[in-house]
Amino acid sequence: MLRLQGITKSYGERRALDGVTFDVSPGRLTGFVGGNGAGKTTTMRIVLGLLARDAGTVELDGAGLTAADRRLFGYMPEERGLYPKMKVRDQIVYLARLHGFGRAESVRCATEILERLGLQARLNDNVEALSLGNQQRAQIAAALVHDPEVLILDEPFSGLDPLAVEVVAGVLQERAAGGAAVLFSSHQLDVVERLCDDLVIIAGGRVRASGSREALRAEHATRRFELVSGHDAGWIRDEPGVEVLEFDGGYALFEAIDDAAAQRVLQRAVARGDVASFTPQQPSLSQIFKEVIQ
Repeated sequence: MLRLQGITKSYGERRALDGVTFDVSPGRLTGFVGGNGAGKTTTMRIVLGLLARDAGTVELDGAGLTAADRRLFGYMPEERGLYPKMKVRDQIVYLARLHGFGRAESVRCATEILERLGLQARLNDNVEALSLGNQQRAQIAAALVHDPEVLILDEPFSGLDPLAVEVVAGVLQERAAGGAAVLFSSHQLDVVERLCDDLVIIAGGRVRASGSREALRAEHATRRFELVSGHDAGWIRDEPGVEVLEFDGGYALFEAIDDAAAQRVLQRAVARGDVASFTPQQPSLSQIFKEVIQ
């Protein structure tokens, strides 16, 4: 497990990180979300040893990180860092060799990950000849080629079309299923919500919420319910303790002041006729995000 505890970083009078604390567990995808300047990239660079922290600790499996530990990491920075005039596969092979792989093994691993990312037709193209989306895929391949135990990816879905997002998401899920601890940042909250197991929300250099996706949804849940019935549901507007948010014939989305009010609505709906569904609504990541950063 990768553990950050009380990480603090200042630039002069500006506090960029203030006591940042969270875990990244093996076998799980952790989404790291926040607005521009929230502290995501600074946190990642401290974990990688690219920036010095002012206070706090970064541990792997209960011990302080060493240079040898960081060789087990895969890192994709937000800025592209590949050699533009080098062929795509040669670039990834070169990086595998830097991690100590032999020539044949480097070629095999580079070819496999590039093909898995959908770049099989571009192996011998120069990096600069690729579209921005394909350059992003190659950058991800560079982070994955040595089969790292910890993956840290800064905006891996940036610039990708929907099909490419699905390909990259599938690769990250495979790595997590294989036991890797995966931390990735993204502004695409819908992708994060669908993909991640755990969430860390940061704003102003402070972690505002963290935990499993299900736990955060439960913690921030409201008493919001969706009713679908075979009869007009306009009567809900007159029910005490209920606020109707959306209404269309037999469909109603409403908030109840307490569980008793919600149960009264359900009982009255059943008494009036067929009820197709009565479902509590979980908050979306976007709703949780807006709530915790206010």
